[in-house]
Amino acid sequence: MTQDTARPALEVRDLSVRVHTPRGATRVVREVGFAVHSGRTLALLGESGCGKSMTAQAVVGLLDPVAEVVGGQVLLDGRDVLRLGARERRRLAGPGLAVVFQDALAALNPVYPVGTQLAEPFRIHERLSRRAARERAVELMARVGIPEPRLRVKSYPHQFSGGMRQRLLIAMAVALRPSVLLADEPTTALDVTVQAQIMELLAELRRETRMALVLITHDLAVVAEHADEVAVMYAGSVVESGPVAEVFGRPRHPYTRGLLRSVPADRPRGTRLLSIEGGPPRPAALPSGCAFRTRCPLARERCATEAPPLSITGPGRTSACHYWKELADAVDA
Repeated sequence: MTQDTARPALEVRDLSVRVHTPRGATRVVREVGFAVHSGRTLALLGESGCGKSMTAQAVVGLLDPVAEVVGGQVLLDGRDVLRLGARERRRLAGPGLAVVFQDALAALNPVYPVGTQLAEPFRIHERLSRRAARERAVELMARVGIPEPRLRVKSYPHQFSGGMRQRLLIAMAVALRPSVLLADEPTTALDVTVQAQIMELLAELRRETRMALVLITHDLAVVAEHADEVAVMYAGSVVESGPVAEVFGRPRHPYTRGLLRSVPADRPRGTRLLSIEGGPPRPAALPSGCAFRTRCPLARERCATEAPPLSITGPGRTSACHYWKELADAVDA
């Protein structure tokens, strides 16, 4: 069975999330859809505030109490996890679906040694003894590159560097060999060298275990180097998707093109950097029609009155732009 015909490890269909505020309810994620297969990496890409992290929180069931899923499906190996009860979802946390957060110090419990925290999944899901679970924790620490794991297993989170704490979070996430791993900005606040090490570790673990990886980021370089497919988000919606090489090489949405043009690579020193004019709209005050039209160089009268659907623009590719063909012709020319 080929990848195109195989069932995705994770498929999100028309996912919508609403947040309740003192001023009323606001939809912050709007009919988002994407799919990722085993052994592949999908990147959710976009500016801060575009809905990437909220989408991930909805997928793993960790939304704040003020937020709720109001539509869509989250299919884990064909099973809609949104329809499962709390107990069934907890059983999936680890062997089915795992997550790596961007703030390792906040995600790790400061009052327990890291070995105790790493051993917990084995105690809960595999019913291992305390000693056996501790041995598995030591093995995990060694696998993710923690020096002297048998000694450090008794250390507390604050006794590790930022990069080592991120490795510990990854170890906890992959302890039970999950089918799908969501990594939410996993290299935030780390220096460039450590970032590269963390991303290579995730890539190695993905190859070894054949897990599907959903990488949430705003870093185009990370996406270009590590992702197979990309879904570009803007104002709570996916506006373009497809294989990374094709989307980055021949964008079919003005927002994607704007992001790519803003990268300063290969620009002569002293020249003005390109950027997308303006900023993303607030979820409670989206423009009529196309949400990107107030920043779009291609915007016309139709864009103010008619929201563009997410249309198929080629094999495995989509774009939510009325004039994607015009953009494609300009890029290909």
